[in-house]
Amino acid sequence: MKDKRRETLDGVLARRQPDLTVLAEKLHKPRNFSAIVRTCDAVGINEVHAVPGEDGLAIHWKTSQGAEKWMNVRPHEDLAAACGHLRERGFQLVAAHLSEQARDYREIDYTVPTALVVGTELFGVSEEALAESDCQVMIPMKGMTQSLNVSVACAIVLYEAMRQRDQKGLYASGRLDSETHRIQRFEWLHPVVARFCRERGLDYPEIDEDGNVTGSFPRGA
Repeated sequence: MKDKRRETLDGVLARRQPDLTVLAEKLHKPRNFSAIVRTCDAVGINEVHAVPGEDGLAIHWKTSQGAEKWMNVRPHEDLAAACGHLRERGFQLVAAHLSEQARDYREIDYTVPTALVVGTELFGVSEEALAESDCQVMIPMKGMTQSLNVSVACAIVLYEAMRQRDQKGLYASGRLDSETHRIQRFEWLHPVVARFCRERGLDYPEIDEDGNVTGSFPRGA
C-alpha cells in the first residue's frame, strides 16, 4: 500500500459529511445527475439519494470524472420512501425551487442535517416533493433567465453549505460512524478484494492503520 495514496484516501474519508446530501427526483439526463454526483464528492457528501425516472438511473462517466467510485448512490422506489428515509434520520428537506415562498439560498442553515431536493430539468421539483419539504430556496438572478441548469444550481447551493460547514469546523475531524468508516476504507483501499467479498457474501478482512490486510485474503481473491 503506497503511503501517499492511503493518506489521500484517509484524508477524504475524514472530511466526509454524513449529514449533508442531495435527493435527486427523476432526473432525465445522465449528464446532469453525473455532474451532481461529481459536485457532491467535491463538497464531501458521502451518499446521494435518487428517485429514478422512467429510464432508470444512469451516470455519465466523462461528466462525473469517475466520482461515482467514491460516492454511495442510494436509489429509492418512490419519493415517499426517499423522504421517509431522510426524515427518520433527522434531515431537513430543502427544495431548490423558484416560487413566491422561496428564500435566498444563503439564508438557510446548512450546518444541521440537510438534504437538498432537486427536480426534473423541465418542471423542477414536483408538487409532492414541495409538500414534503421544510422550505424552498432560490438563487437570485440578474438577467432575463429565470433559472439555471439543475446541476449548476445544485453546485451553487452545495458550495454555500460547504462554506458554512467549513466555518463551523465540521470538516476538521472525522464524522463518519466507525462501521461506515471501516467498510468504506477497505473498499477504497482494496476495491478488487472488496468486490470479490461482496459477490460471495464474505466479510471484509481486517486492515491496519497503514491500510495493509492483517488477516488472510479470501481464497481466490
